[in-house]
Amino acid sequence: MTVTADEVSDAGAGQSDWLHIAREMADDLATDAVEREQAGKAPLDEVARLRESGLLTLPAPADLGGGGSDWRTAYAVIRTVAAADGAIGRLLGNHYFLSRSARFFADRTRAARIERESTAGQWCWGGGIASHEPPLILTPTSGGYLLNGFQRYATGVGVADRLMVRAAKYGTGEPLAVLVDPARPGVVGSSGDAFGQRLAAGGGVEFDSVPVAADDVLGTLSPDEGVLSPFASLAAPTARLVSVQFCLGVAEGLLAEVRECGRGMRSSWQPLSPLTWPDGPPQDAYALTVYGELTVVARAASALAEQAVDALVCGLAQGEDLDDEECAEIAVLASVAESAASRAAQEITTRALDVIGADAASARHGFDRFWRNARTHTLREPVAHRLREVGDYFLNGAHPPFALPA
Repeated sequence: MTVTADEVSDAGAGQSDWLHIAREMADDLATDAVEREQAGKAPLDEVARLRESGLLTLPAPADLGGGGSDWRTAYAVIRTVAAADGAIGRLLGNHYFLSRSARFFADRTRAARIERESTAGQWCWGGGIASHEPPLILTPTSGGYLLNGFQRYATGVGVADRLMVRAAKYGTGEPLAVLVDPARPGVVGSSGDAFGQRLAAGGGVEFDSVPVAADDVLGTLSPDEGVLSPFASLAAPTARLVSVQFCLGVAEGLLAEVRECGRGMRSSWQPLSPLTWPDGPPQDAYALTVYGELTVVARAASALAEQAVDALVCGLAQGEDLDDEECAEIAVLASVAESAASRAAQEITTRALDVIGADAASARHGFDRFWRNARTHTLREPVAHRLREVGDYFLNGAHPPFALPA
Protein backbone atom coordinates (compact mmCIF):
# COMPACT_ATOMS: atom_id res chain seq x y z
CA MET A 1 0.00 0.00 0.00
CA THR A 2 1.32 3.43 -0.92
CA VAL A 3 1.72 5.90 1.96
CA THR A 4 1.08 9.52 1.02
CA ALA A 5 2.65 12.59 2.58
CA ASP A 6 -0.79 13.79 3.75
CA GLU A 7 -1.42 10.51 5.55
CA VAL A 8 1.97 10.71 7.22
CA SER A 9 1.24 14.26 8.32
CA ASP A 10 -2.23 13.41 9.62
CA ALA A 11 -1.03 10.36 11.52
CA GLY A 12 1.97 12.02 13.11
CA ALA A 13 5.08 11.35 11.11
CA GLY A 14 7.71 8.94 12.31
CA GLN A 15 11.03 8.02 10.79
CA SER A 16 9.66 4.73 9.44
CA ASP A 17 6.84 6.57 7.63
CA TRP A 18 9.18 8.99 5.89
CA LEU A 19 11.62 6.22 5.03
CA HIS A 20 8.76 4.29 3.47
CA ILE A 21 7.97 7.31 1.28
CA ALA A 22 11.68 7.71 0.49
CA ARG A 23 11.98 4.06 -0.56
CA GLU A 24 8.96 4.41 -2.82
CA MET A 25 10.52 7.53 -4.32
CA ALA A 26 13.83 5.70 -4.79
CA ASP A 27 12.08 2.78 -6.49
CA ASP A 28 10.33 5.24 -8.80
CA LEU A 29 13.60 7.00 -9.67
CA ALA A 30 15.41 3.72 -10.21
CA THR A 31 13.08 2.56 -12.97
CA ASP A 32 14.49 5.03 -15.49
CA ALA A 33 17.64 6.26 -13.74
CA VAL A 34 19.97 5.21 -16.56
CA GLU A 35 17.90 6.85 -19.30
CA ARG A 36 17.38 10.09 -17.35
CA GLU A 37 21.04 10.37 -16.42
CA GLN A 38 22.16 9.79 -19.99
CA ALA A 39 19.68 12.40 -21.26
CA GLY A 40 20.94 14.92 -18.68
CA LYS A 41 17.86 17.16 -18.79
CA ALA A 42 17.05 19.66 -16.05
CA PRO A 43 15.38 17.68 -13.23
CA LEU A 44 12.08 19.55 -13.27
CA ASP A 45 10.05 16.35 -13.23
CA GLU A 46 12.19 14.86 -10.46
CA VAL A 47 11.71 17.94 -8.27
CA ALA A 48 7.98 17.77 -8.93
CA ARG A 49 7.99 14.16 -7.73
CA LEU A 50 9.85 15.14 -4.56
CA ARG A 51 7.39 17.97 -3.97
CA GLU A 52 4.37 15.71 -4.48
CA SER A 53 5.78 13.12 -2.07
CA GLY A 54 6.18 15.70 0.69
CA LEU A 55 9.92 15.05 1.00
CA LEU A 56 10.87 18.66 0.20
CA THR A 57 9.28 19.90 3.43
CA LEU A 58 10.26 16.91 5.58
CA PRO A 59 12.71 18.71 7.95
CA ALA A 60 10.65 21.89 8.41
CA PRO A 61 8.94 22.26 11.82
CA ALA A 62 5.44 20.81 12.02
CA ASP A 63 4.04 24.00 13.56
CA LEU A 64 5.21 25.85 10.44
CA GLY A 65 3.58 23.36 8.10
CA GLY A 66 6.50 21.00 7.58
CA GLY A 67 7.12 17.32 8.22
CA GLY A 68 8.66 17.98 11.62
CA SER A 69 11.42 15.40 11.22
CA ASP A 70 14.92 15.65 12.64
CA TRP A 71 18.26 15.47 10.87
CA ARG A 72 18.58 11.75 11.55
CA THR A 73 15.53 11.09 9.39
CA ALA A 74 16.58 13.64 6.77
CA TYR A 75 19.99 11.98 6.43
CA ALA A 76 18.39 8.55 6.03
CA VAL A 77 16.14 9.92 3.28
CA ILE A 78 19.10 11.50 1.45
CA ARG A 79 20.97 8.20 1.55
CA THR A 80 17.97 6.21 0.33
CA VAL A 81 17.34 8.53 -2.63
CA ALA A 82 21.05 8.79 -3.49
CA ALA A 83 21.32 5.00 -3.74
CA ALA A 84 18.80 5.09 -6.59
CA ASP A 85 19.85 8.38 -8.19
CA GLY A 86 22.97 10.05 -6.82
CA ALA A 87 22.40 13.41 -8.47
CA ILE A 88 18.84 13.74 -7.13
CA GLY A 89 20.05 12.60 -3.72
CA ARG A 90 22.65 15.35 -3.81
CA LEU A 91 20.09 17.92 -4.94
CA LEU A 92 17.77 16.90 -2.10
CA GLY A 93 20.57 16.92 0.47
CA ASN A 94 21.66 20.43 -0.48
CA HIS A 95 18.03 21.53 -0.37
CA TYR A 96 17.66 20.19 3.18
CA PHE A 97 20.76 21.97 4.44
CA LEU A 98 20.12 25.29 2.69
CA SER A 99 16.42 25.37 3.61
CA ARG A 100 17.38 24.90 7.28
CA SER A 101 20.39 27.22 7.27
CA ALA A 102 18.38 30.16 8.60
CA ARG A 103 18.24 28.27 11.91
CA PHE A 104 22.00 28.66 12.21
CA PHE A 105 22.59 32.17 10.88
CA ALA A 106 19.42 34.23 11.36
CA ASP A 107 17.50 35.31 14.44
CA ARG A 108 14.55 33.16 15.45
CA THR A 109 11.87 35.46 14.07
CA ARG A 110 13.50 35.73 10.67
CA ALA A 111 14.23 32.01 10.54
CA ALA A 112 10.60 31.15 11.36
CA ARG A 113 9.34 33.59 8.73
CA ILE A 114 11.58 32.09 6.03
CA GLU A 115 10.71 28.50 6.95
CA ARG A 116 6.99 29.29 7.00
CA GLU A 117 7.14 30.86 3.54
CA SER A 118 9.31 28.03 2.23
CA THR A 119 6.93 25.37 3.51
CA ALA A 120 3.82 27.16 2.25
CA GLY A 121 5.36 27.54 -1.20
CA GLN A 122 7.06 24.12 -1.13
CA TRP A 123 10.24 25.82 -2.26
CA CYS A 124 13.12 23.85 -3.66
CA TRP A 125 16.35 25.45 -2.45
CA GLY A 126 19.62 25.66 -4.33
CA GLY A 127 22.80 27.71 -4.34
CA GLY A 128 25.75 27.23 -2.04
CA ILE A 129 27.61 29.05 0.71
CA ALA A 130 30.90 27.18 0.49
CA SER A 131 33.86 28.81 2.19
CA HIS A 132 36.16 28.36 -0.79
CA GLU A 133 33.77 30.00 -3.27
CA PRO A 134 34.83 33.61 -4.12
CA PRO A 135 32.19 35.78 -2.45
CA LEU A 136 29.69 37.89 -4.30
CA ILE A 137 29.53 41.58 -3.44
CA LEU A 138 26.59 42.91 -1.42
CA THR A 139 26.30 46.70 -1.62
CA PRO A 140 23.99 48.58 0.78
CA THR A 141 21.37 50.90 -0.75
CA SER A 142 18.63 53.07 0.69
CA GLY A 143 16.09 50.25 0.33
CA GLY A 144 18.22 47.23 1.08
CA TYR A 145 21.12 45.83 -0.97
CA LEU A 146 22.30 45.08 -4.49
CA LEU A 147 24.01 41.78 -5.22
CA ASN A 148 26.71 41.52 -7.88
CA GLY A 149 29.21 38.91 -9.02
CA PHE A 150 29.54 35.41 -10.39
CA GLN A 151 29.29 32.18 -8.40
CA ARG A 152 31.18 29.41 -10.14
CA TYR A 153 29.05 26.56 -8.88
CA ALA A 154 25.63 26.32 -7.30
CA THR A 155 23.20 23.43 -7.11
CA GLY A 156 19.66 23.69 -8.36
CA VAL A 157 20.33 26.26 -11.08
CA GLY A 158 17.20 26.39 -13.21
CA VAL A 159 14.99 24.40 -10.82
CA ALA A 160 15.35 26.18 -7.45
CA ASP A 161 12.69 28.50 -6.08
CA ARG A 162 15.25 30.18 -3.84
CA LEU A 163 19.03 30.40 -3.85
CA MET A 164 21.18 30.73 -0.74
CA VAL A 165 24.54 32.31 -1.55
CA ARG A 166 27.60 33.72 0.17
CA ALA A 167 28.30 37.43 -0.30
CA ALA A 168 30.81 39.90 1.10
CA LYS A 169 29.42 43.18 2.39
CA TYR A 170 30.89 46.08 0.47
CA GLY A 171 33.31 48.13 2.55
CA THR A 172 33.80 45.59 5.34
CA GLY A 173 34.24 42.29 3.49
CA GLU A 174 32.14 40.48 6.09
CA PRO A 175 30.81 37.22 4.55
CA LEU A 176 27.05 36.94 4.81
CA ALA A 177 24.41 34.33 3.98
CA VAL A 178 21.96 35.85 1.51
CA LEU A 179 18.60 34.58 0.26
CA VAL A 180 17.83 35.35 -3.40
CA ASP A 181 14.78 34.80 -5.57
CA PRO A 182 16.21 33.49 -8.87
CA ALA A 183 13.19 34.90 -10.72
CA ARG A 184 14.39 38.45 -10.05
CA PRO A 185 15.91 40.42 -12.93
CA GLY A 186 19.68 40.14 -13.06
CA VAL A 187 19.94 36.48 -12.02
CA VAL A 188 21.33 34.43 -14.90
CA GLY A 189 22.14 30.75 -14.43
CA SER A 190 24.21 28.56 -16.69
CA SER A 191 24.21 24.78 -16.81
CA GLY A 192 27.37 23.01 -15.75
CA ASP A 193 29.49 20.72 -17.88
CA ALA A 194 30.62 18.24 -15.21
CA PHE A 195 30.85 14.60 -16.26
CA GLY A 196 28.87 13.57 -13.18
CA GLN A 197 25.86 14.74 -11.15
CA ARG A 198 24.18 15.80 -14.37
CA LEU A 199 20.77 15.84 -12.72
CA ALA A 200 21.82 17.98 -9.75
CA ALA A 201 21.14 21.03 -11.94
CA GLY A 202 24.50 22.52 -10.95
CA GLY A 203 26.21 25.36 -12.72
CA GLY A 204 27.35 28.94 -12.49
CA VAL A 205 25.15 31.89 -11.57
CA GLU A 206 25.68 35.55 -12.43
CA PHE A 207 24.13 38.31 -10.32
CA ASP A 208 23.84 41.71 -11.96
CA SER A 209 22.56 44.39 -9.57
CA VAL A 210 20.00 42.02 -8.08
CA PRO A 211 17.90 43.73 -5.37
CA VAL A 212 17.98 42.02 -1.97
CA ALA A 213 15.73 42.98 0.94
CA ALA A 214 17.35 43.58 4.31
CA ASP A 215 15.28 40.71 5.78
CA ASP A 216 16.81 38.33 3.26
CA VAL A 217 20.32 38.83 4.64
CA LEU A 218 20.42 36.05 7.21
CA GLY A 219 23.63 36.68 9.08
CA THR A 220 27.39 36.33 9.22
CA LEU A 221 29.45 33.44 7.88
CA SER A 222 32.66 34.76 9.39
CA PRO A 223 35.22 32.06 10.26
CA ASP A 224 36.90 34.34 12.81
CA GLU A 225 37.08 32.83 16.26
CA GLY A 226 34.28 33.88 18.58
CA VAL A 227 32.06 35.43 15.90
CA LEU A 228 29.70 32.48 15.50
CA SER A 229 28.20 30.74 18.50
CA PRO A 230 29.02 27.05 18.96
CA PHE A 231 25.46 26.25 17.87
CA ALA A 232 25.79 28.28 14.65
CA SER A 233 29.12 26.59 14.00
CA LEU A 234 27.26 23.27 13.84
CA ALA A 235 26.21 24.33 10.34
CA ALA A 236 29.53 23.00 9.03
CA PRO A 237 29.26 19.42 10.39
CA THR A 238 25.56 19.38 9.48
CA ALA A 239 26.48 20.10 5.86
CA ARG A 240 29.38 17.64 5.91
CA LEU A 241 27.08 14.84 7.00
CA VAL A 242 24.91 15.59 3.95
CA SER A 243 28.05 14.84 1.92
CA VAL A 244 28.56 11.65 3.93
CA GLN A 245 25.06 10.36 3.23
CA PHE A 246 25.42 11.11 -0.47
CA CYS A 247 28.68 9.17 -0.67
CA LEU A 248 27.31 6.20 1.27
CA GLY A 249 24.12 6.17 -0.78
CA VAL A 250 25.99 6.09 -4.08
CA ALA A 251 28.35 3.36 -2.85
CA GLU A 252 25.55 1.20 -1.48
CA GLY A 253 23.43 1.78 -4.58
CA LEU A 254 26.15 0.46 -6.87
CA LEU A 255 26.88 -2.51 -4.62
CA ALA A 256 23.19 -3.45 -4.70
CA GLU A 257 22.97 -3.23 -8.50
CA VAL A 258 26.20 -5.14 -9.04
CA ARG A 259 25.06 -7.83 -6.63
CA GLU A 260 21.80 -8.35 -8.52
CA CYS A 261 23.59 -8.34 -11.87
CA GLY A 262 26.35 -10.63 -10.61
CA ARG A 263 23.91 -13.28 -9.42
CA GLY A 264 22.83 -13.84 -13.00
CA MET A 265 26.22 -14.29 -14.61
CA ARG A 266 29.68 -15.72 -14.09
CA SER A 267 32.57 -13.41 -13.43
CA SER A 268 35.01 -13.09 -16.30
CA TRP A 269 37.84 -13.85 -13.87
CA GLN A 270 39.41 -17.31 -13.96
CA PRO A 271 38.64 -18.94 -10.59
CA LEU A 272 41.30 -20.86 -8.74
CA SER A 273 38.82 -22.86 -6.71
CA PRO A 274 35.18 -22.41 -7.69
CA LEU A 275 32.72 -22.67 -4.83
CA THR A 276 29.41 -24.32 -5.61
CA TRP A 277 26.39 -23.15 -3.65
CA PRO A 278 23.49 -25.59 -3.19
CA ASP A 279 20.89 -23.24 -4.67
CA GLY A 280 22.92 -21.20 -7.11
CA PRO A 281 25.61 -21.12 -9.77
CA PRO A 282 29.35 -21.51 -9.11
CA GLN A 283 30.95 -18.45 -7.54
CA ASP A 284 34.35 -17.01 -8.28
CA ALA A 285 36.55 -16.99 -5.17
CA TYR A 286 38.08 -13.68 -6.24
CA ALA A 287 34.64 -12.12 -6.71
CA LEU A 288 33.53 -13.27 -3.26
CA THR A 289 36.67 -11.72 -1.78
CA VAL A 290 35.98 -8.40 -3.48
CA TYR A 291 32.37 -8.42 -2.27
CA GLY A 292 33.66 -9.11 1.22
CA GLU A 293 36.25 -6.35 1.15
CA LEU A 294 33.83 -3.76 -0.18
CA THR A 295 31.15 -4.76 2.32
CA VAL A 296 33.65 -4.14 5.13
CA VAL A 297 34.54 -0.73 3.65
CA ALA A 298 30.88 0.27 3.32
CA ARG A 299 29.87 -0.90 6.80
CA ALA A 300 32.87 0.71 8.49
CA ALA A 301 32.08 4.05 6.86
CA SER A 302 28.42 3.63 7.77
CA ALA A 303 29.28 3.00 11.43
CA LEU A 304 31.40 6.16 11.56
CA ALA A 305 28.57 8.11 9.95
CA GLU A 306 26.10 6.83 12.53
CA GLN A 307 28.42 7.89 15.35
CA ALA A 308 28.76 11.39 13.87
CA VAL A 309 25.01 11.75 13.34
CA ASP A 310 24.35 10.72 16.95
CA ALA A 311 26.77 13.39 18.18
CA LEU A 312 25.29 16.06 15.90
CA VAL A 313 21.69 15.34 16.93
CA CYS A 314 22.70 15.62 20.59
CA GLY A 315 24.54 18.87 19.89
CA LEU A 316 21.59 20.39 18.06
CA ALA A 317 19.32 19.44 20.96
CA GLN A 318 21.55 21.41 23.36
CA GLY A 319 21.03 24.56 21.35
CA GLU A 320 22.76 27.60 22.78
CA ASP A 321 23.97 25.56 25.77
CA LEU A 322 26.51 23.86 23.51
CA ASP A 323 30.11 24.87 24.27
CA ASP A 324 33.14 25.24 22.00
CA GLU A 325 34.75 21.94 22.99
CA GLU A 326 31.58 19.96 22.33
CA CYS A 327 31.17 21.69 18.98
CA ALA A 328 34.78 20.85 18.04
CA GLU A 329 34.27 17.18 18.90
CA ILE A 330 31.17 17.04 16.69
CA ALA A 331 33.02 18.77 13.84
CA VAL A 332 35.89 16.29 14.10
CA LEU A 333 33.54 13.30 14.10
CA ALA A 334 31.86 14.70 10.97
CA SER A 335 35.26 15.10 9.30
CA VAL A 336 36.19 11.53 10.22
CA ALA A 337 32.92 10.27 8.76
CA GLU A 338 33.32 12.36 5.60
CA SER A 339 36.85 11.08 5.04
CA ALA A 340 35.74 7.47 5.43
CA ALA A 341 32.64 7.89 3.26
CA SER A 342 34.56 9.66 0.51
CA ARG A 343 37.16 6.91 0.38
CA ALA A 344 34.45 4.24 0.49
CA ALA A 345 32.58 5.83 -2.42
CA GLN A 346 35.72 6.05 -4.52
CA GLU A 347 36.91 2.53 -3.75
CA ILE A 348 33.53 0.86 -4.17
CA THR A 349 32.56 2.64 -7.38
CA THR A 350 35.98 1.76 -8.83
CA ARG A 351 36.33 -1.87 -7.73
CA ALA A 352 32.77 -3.19 -7.62
CA LEU A 353 32.60 -3.49 -11.39
CA ASP A 354 35.52 -5.93 -11.35
CA VAL A 355 33.24 -8.70 -10.20
CA ILE A 356 31.09 -8.27 -13.32
CA GLY A 357 33.99 -7.93 -15.69
CA ALA A 358 33.91 -6.50 -19.21
CA ASP A 359 30.11 -6.59 -19.37
CA ALA A 360 30.03 -3.88 -16.69
CA ALA A 361 31.23 -1.41 -19.34
CA SER A 362 27.98 -1.77 -21.26
CA ALA A 363 26.09 1.52 -21.44
CA ARG A 364 22.77 -0.25 -20.89
CA HIS A 365 23.70 -0.97 -17.27
CA GLY A 366 24.67 2.62 -16.53
CA PHE A 367 27.08 1.52 -13.81
CA ASP A 368 29.44 4.34 -14.80
CA ARG A 369 27.01 6.94 -13.43
CA PHE A 370 27.80 5.87 -9.88
CA TRP A 371 31.52 6.42 -10.39
CA ARG A 372 30.99 9.73 -12.19
CA ASN A 373 28.58 11.04 -9.55
CA ALA A 374 30.91 10.05 -6.71
CA ARG A 375 34.08 11.30 -8.37
CA THR A 376 32.57 14.64 -9.32
CA HIS A 377 31.62 15.14 -5.69
CA THR A 378 34.93 14.02 -4.19
CA LEU A 379 36.84 16.32 -6.54
CA ARG A 380 34.81 19.23 -5.19
CA GLU A 381 35.27 18.00 -1.62
CA PRO A 382 38.81 16.57 -1.25
CA VAL A 383 39.34 14.94 2.13
CA ALA A 384 42.93 16.14 2.60
CA HIS A 385 41.71 19.19 4.53
CA ARG A 386 39.48 17.05 6.72
CA LEU A 387 42.33 14.67 7.54
CA ARG A 388 44.60 17.55 8.48
CA GLU A 389 41.92 18.89 10.84
CA VAL A 390 41.44 15.48 12.43
CA GLY A 391 45.19 15.08 12.90
CA ASP A 392 45.59 18.57 14.37
CA TYR A 393 42.77 17.92 16.82
CA PHE A 394 44.19 14.52 17.81
CA LEU A 395 47.73 15.75 18.27
CA ASN A 396 47.29 19.35 19.43
CA GLY A 397 43.66 19.66 20.50
CA ALA A 398 43.14 22.35 17.84
CA HIS A 399 39.52 23.10 17.02
CA PRO A 400 38.65 22.75 13.31
CA PRO A 401 38.07 26.10 11.56
CA PHE A 402 34.55 26.96 10.43
CA ALA A 403 34.45 25.93 6.77
CA LEU A 404 31.31 25.07 4.84
CA PRO A 405 31.55 22.44 2.10
CA ALA A 406 30.42 22.79 -1.50
